[in-house]
Amino acid sequence: MADVLLVFRKPSAVTSVVMSLAPIRILGVDPGLRRTGWGIIVAEGSRLSFVAAGVITPDDTRDLADRLAALHAGLSAVLAEHAPHEAAVEETFVNNNPSATLKLGQARGVAMLVPALAGLAVAEYAPNLVKKTVVGAGHAEKRQIQAMIAILLPKATYKGADAADALAVAICHAQHRGARARLAAATRMSA
Repeated sequence: MADVLLVFRKPSAVTSVVMSLAPIRILGVDPGLRRTGWGIIVAEGSRLSFVAAGVITPDDTRDLADRLAALHAGLSAVLAEHAPHEAAVEETFVNNNPSATLKLGQARGVAMLVPALAGLAVAEYAPNLVKKTVVGAGHAEKRQIQAMIAILLPKATYKGADAADALAVAICHAQHRGARARLAAATRMSA
């Protein structure tokens, strides 16, 4: 039997499909200055499994720089312990308080920076897209998200809505990453 070597000059739809069936460990992050939720799942084809989840809670009495540093250290520890392949971060929700929105944006920046520095691809998802992907409604409530997490990840154990939201972000990425990869490949092929 002769050995066969296939060489693809450009990614094809077939290679994208084959690549998407390999197990991928995804970090989901729900950023915040008081509580940053994180969740790790493994996506293998359409099957999802729970790995870990938690919340990073910087000391509220510290100044902003110290809280951001604590967030950096906490996320770095999560990456070191669980070695995800990709990351997804929820986009900032703009509220009526511009100062709070700016501070949340800084926490989100740290949440994107840590995995990027580790060489991970980092995706961003709007809160309504995360809810629509996981629950089916863009304006779902926290309890609805937690109920769907229990169905989609029956072995998941976590404390609090922030960890559940982070798992929802990871699930959203698992559902949308294939389309993102195909779009990126098509863009590269047309260039």
